Amino acid sequence: MAAAGHITSVCESTADDMTPFGVRLRLLRQQRALTQAQLAKAIGVSPAYLSALEHGKRGRPSWHLIQAIIQHLNIIWDDAEDLIKLSRISHPKVTIDTSGLSPLATELANELSIKISKLDDSKLKAMLREIT
Repeated sequence: MAAAGHITSVCESTADDMTPFGVRLRLLRQQRALTQAQLAKAIGVSPAYLSALEHGKRGRPSWHLIQAIIQHLNIIWDDAEDLIKLSRISHPKVTIDTSGLSPLATELANELSIKISKLDDSKLKAMLREIT
């Protein structure tokens, strides 16, 4: 349920090792009373892959896999778009290319990579609000 082009935060009080996409996928699966094995079979992946995807141990899912999830879970309109957007911002190992940008951009990217693990949720939320 995105509003004004912003993705609804899904990471409130969830496991630390999950991505935003993984959190939403697990929630959608549980709301429909499906096990990982049931959903995995329906969308053509192994239960181990689905578990890894929910827990942020795999990269972004393919477009075709996202479409299979949307179709099987009967997700429509804004919720489908929200899930697609979450998949785009859920890669657990990010690379930031600052070539051609200001030295400040390079400094910021490097400082963030060093210090992100030390930031608490309130600071992370404030930073997200600032840039989105």
